[in-house]
Amino acid sequence: MAVKDFSRRGFLASGAAAGGAVALGGAGTAAAETGVGRAPAAPGAGECLPAPPAKDIRPDDPRYAELNARGYNGRFSGRPESIRLVHRAEHVVAAVDEALRTGSRIAVRSGGHCFEDFVDDPAVQIVVDVSEMKSVRYDPAHRAFAVESGATLGDVYRSLYLGWGVTVPAGACPGVGAGGHFAGGGYGGLSRRHGFVADHLYGVEVVVAGRDGRARRVRATRDPADPHHDLWWAHTGGGGGNFGIVTRYLMRSPGARGDDPTTLLPRPPATIRSVTIGWSWADMTESAFVRILRNHGTWHERESGTGSRYAPLSSWFVLNHRAAGRFTLVASVDGSLPDGEQLLREYAAAITADTGVRHETEESTVLWMKSTLTADPYAGGRYPFKSKAGLLRTAWTETQIRTLHRHLNRGGDEHQASAVYLSTLGGRINTVPASATAIPHRDCLFSATYETSWWPGVSGDGQLAWVRELYRDVYADTGGVPVPGAANGGAYINYPDADLADPRWNTSGVPWHTFYYRDNYPRLQRVKARWDPGNVFRHALSVRPPGR
Repeated sequence: MAVKDFSRRGFLASGAAAGGAVALGGAGTAAAETGVGRAPAAPGAGECLPAPPAKDIRPDDPRYAELNARGYNGRFSGRPESIRLVHRAEHVVAAVDEALRTGSRIAVRSGGHCFEDFVDDPAVQIVVDVSEMKSVRYDPAHRAFAVESGATLGDVYRSLYLGWGVTVPAGACPGVGAGGHFAGGGYGGLSRRHGFVADHLYGVEVVVAGRDGRARRVRATRDPADPHHDLWWAHTGGGGGNFGIVTRYLMRSPGARGDDPTTLLPRPPATIRSVTIGWSWADMTESAFVRILRNHGTWHERESGTGSRYAPLSSWFVLNHRAAGRFTLVASVDGSLPDGEQLLREYAAAITADTGVRHETEESTVLWMKSTLTADPYAGGRYPFKSKAGLLRTAWTETQIRTLHRHLNRGGDEHQASAVYLSTLGGRINTVPASATAIPHRDCLFSATYETSWWPGVSGDGQLAWVRELYRDVYADTGGVPVPGAANGGAYINYPDADLADPRWNTSGVPWHTFYYRDNYPRLQRVKARWDPGNVFRHALSVRPPGR
């Protein structure tokens, strides 16, 4: 039942469970194409059977309930007039054309893991479901890997690694859709070494809605001379569901040369070596809790640079509510590092120093791909939950840590699925200028997530109040929200939180978009004005055209 976001664990860290629900597509050709050429067929492509036709699934179809229940967050439910199960890009074009012709509100779903009601909104009339568009292949015409946006992270990892021995530095949950995850920036445990997923985005193909009221497919690339370059930039962290429906991503690392696909993306470690440190709440005092969190924060402030001996290390703190009995810290490194075991033991010693409480330590080494394809905590789905997030440029203060301790000890067994998660950023992520990609968070050390969930059929009012009050109190000095500044970096769009647009919970006077996009928002608005002038693709936290 518990919504435990294991996507943030060490090398398995996620950056995007949320955005997987909201921006997506497939591949193919369509009515009016812009900047889209016909790539040579891959070897053996002529032997493939043709793709199935698009399906218009209505409420009287037995498949409707299955597709309509794919959204993970049980807090929300919609009832669209039609769910379009698409298999090719031209199917997406046709669906968008119909929405434009009829004036229907349209949304799009990939993995279905959005934290808010961007798809499961009663106002949405047409949902484009791209989950069957999940090809991952090498595209020799672009010297890049083509990932259809209905592919899950598990599809991506398995295909890239078994086929070519490469990967992207994305999140851990294999069921999360690449569609929203990539568009929102995407981060994981490999990101301290290889940056955001967006840093490896060479191109994107998007179905957009033109001023003429017609849909067309556009390809945009990293090349600054590309006339559609601004559309590429918007998909390097601008979030899903903002500019159109992505049909596929083209992945190739910056600086990659030649046409050998085994050299065009990062290579993951063959194995992951980890240490897990656990503490019992029964043994815990407030002073010990403060010491543990201060040890952790100051260590990472000191060792977050690319030149640090500990640069390969990634960690994930799971601060479960007292009702869960214990909380844990997981740290991981490449299993092939000759001093990896020593690095982890030194790290564990630094975090547990002078705390005065007992802890347990467990070491393990696992195969990389097996670890990325293990059980998905999101697989069950449909539990109501609320997630709030913040990016930290510095460690939590002692006052904030005492606030966390108070809330993590407040309430009873109804909070068994309440927790705060803290994962590490920094490293290679922070070597890229904030304006180079749409995701501006190039100066942060941690990503913090505050979550709670409850059983279906239960009101959840107490849990919802708990997480909102916790978040408000942690950021009490900045209006109850992580206003970008010396200590805070804002928030990550793949963990969307509509409360940031609600003055009852955001009393800072700072608009929601500043948290997600900071100084990049005006440029995103200009991209929106060019590629979605009618604001067809919209949701509660979508980029607004200028003047809206």
